[in-house]
Amino acid sequence: MKRQPFIAAAMALLLMLLMSCGSKNQQTASQEAAQSQQPQSGASAAGQAAREGAGHRAAKEASAPQVKTYTIPAGTALHIRLNEAISTGTATSGSAFDGTLSSPLTADGVVVVPAGSAVSGQVTGVDRGGRLHHPAALSLTLTALRPTGGESIPISTDAWSAKAKSRTKRNVEMIGGGAGVGALIGALAGKGKGAAIGAAVGAGAGTAGAAFTGQKQIVLSAETPLRFVLNQPITITRSNP
Repeated sequence: MKRQPFIAAAMALLLMLLMSCGSKNQQTASQEAAQSQQPQSGASAAGQAAREGAGHRAAKEASAPQVKTYTIPAGTALHIRLNEAISTGTATSGSAFDGTLSSPLTADGVVVVPAGSAVSGQVTGVDRGGRLHHPAALSLTLTALRPTGGESIPISTDAWSAKAKSRTKRNVEMIGGGAGVGALIGALAGKGKGAAIGAAVGAGAGTAGAAFTGQKQIVLSAETPLRFVLNQPITITRSNP
């Protein structure tokens, strides 16, 4: 009978020890589980960040303008309008002029150089002409093209040229007319002999007048349309939205 309290106390102590060990084991297992999950959580977060970064880069690349190079071949016509007047009476060989593209340039179905783009050119030849059989002449070429919103591009074109019409027929008519007027004046003033002298004087006066008025200059006013042809291809790089 005396041993029963002792046995009960021993069993209670043993039970407490068992419960304590179980609690510690459970706590250790929970800690180990939590620790094993931490690397997985970190890896998952890192992967998510990488995926988001890749998505942002892809969206940025998709929204960025695409740069493409176009080639406009030789033989392409360039239609322009002059910004200022050009005259053989005042122009000099080598002088520059400016103009505006009146028709767009396309490549691969895309408008590469819009109408309204600036062009620059040079007077390559000018002849003011002479008397009677020597008409005036003018030649021009384009040297640069500047697309709207872009940079200037050097270009090479065939020469545009013009030559004034010869006025020989008019000169002859004026010479004859001068002789007739002189003969009439001579006849009225000096009768028969005066008519012959007046005819000779009048012919000389008519020749002088024809030489002065027969010199015709080439004048291209502002907004004059001109057509040039590329003799070398040009390459243009532009951004497509």
